[in-house]
Amino acid sequence: MQAYWFLWALVVLQLLGFGHGARGAVREWEGGWGGALEEEREREALMLKHLQEALGLPDGRREENPASTAEGQGTGGTKEDQGEEEEEATQTPTTTSSSPSPTPEDTITYILGRLAGLDAGLHQLHVRLHALDTRVVQLTQGLRQLREATGNTRDAVEALQEAQGRAEREHGRLEGCLKGLRLGHKCFLLSRDFETQPAAQARCVARGGSLAQPADRQQMDALARYLRAALAPYNWPVWLGVHDRRAEGLYLFENGQRVSFFAWHRAPSPEPGARPSAAPHPLSPDQPNGGVLENCVAQASDDGSWWDHDCDRRLYYVCEFPF
Repeated sequence: MQAYWFLWALVVLQLLGFGHGARGAVREWEGGWGGALEEEREREALMLKHLQEALGLPDGRREENPASTAEGQGTGGTKEDQGEEEEEATQTPTTTSSSPSPTPEDTITYILGRLAGLDAGLHQLHVRLHALDTRVVQLTQGLRQLREATGNTRDAVEALQEAQGRAEREHGRLEGCLKGLRLGHKCFLLSRDFETQPAAQARCVARGGSLAQPADRQQMDALARYLRAALAPYNWPVWLGVHDRRAEGLYLFENGQRVSFFAWHRAPSPEPGARPSAAPHPLSPDQPNGGVLENCVAQASDDGSWWDHDCDRRLYYVCEFPF
């Protein structure tokens, strides 16, 4: 009987040793596989964290359940307290449940939703840009039409100005021949406005003529009688279309032709029996005497003689118009 119990004890001890070895092997296998799973979870959590930081998303991790913390802190209590807590837990049903932490699938779904929202926003921007492009095209077409209308208006204004200039020239020519002196194929008209010689020429041209250009003695005498009758009893110098601005002593008409007839003023002759004086007359010296300082010719209204004057002097002027 004792031998039987001894053998049974040996069998039990062997069985216990085999079971302990098996549980050790299981623990080693679970520890290795569990470590691999833990590393995989940590890797996934790190990738999700980097993705959330790149997209600027809030962290999906939440605080641990305070109830579990309190439970963990309370593990160090006495057995009596634990027993009382177990009795209260069995008597009172649990009404609160901890909120579940977000899973990686929830985070990916949230990221995809945000990307879909960004895609919709980009689509709206494309629609607005298309509408803006269409508006720019319409404005460009409107500006092109406005430029065409402006060009047409400019052409019309230029045509109107040209017609107005022709009308003014025709009116000046008719006025000169109706109000002034008609002589052959010319009409002379005196203007009582004070102008410089270039300005007087410009005004005569604007009215369809030019400054007077007497070509011979007949025209000179007729112009002298006209000015004497218009300005008597005073003596006013009147601009003619004669100058030597191109070269000193080379007198030309305004049309560029060379002057072949002159009527320069000469000093009065001394009285009979008086000695001739070598000095020039102080009030009426022989003309021309201005040199390079006086390059334009004016006609005196009392005797029709020619005097040279500074071209910037402001005098009356007489225009001639073709008939």
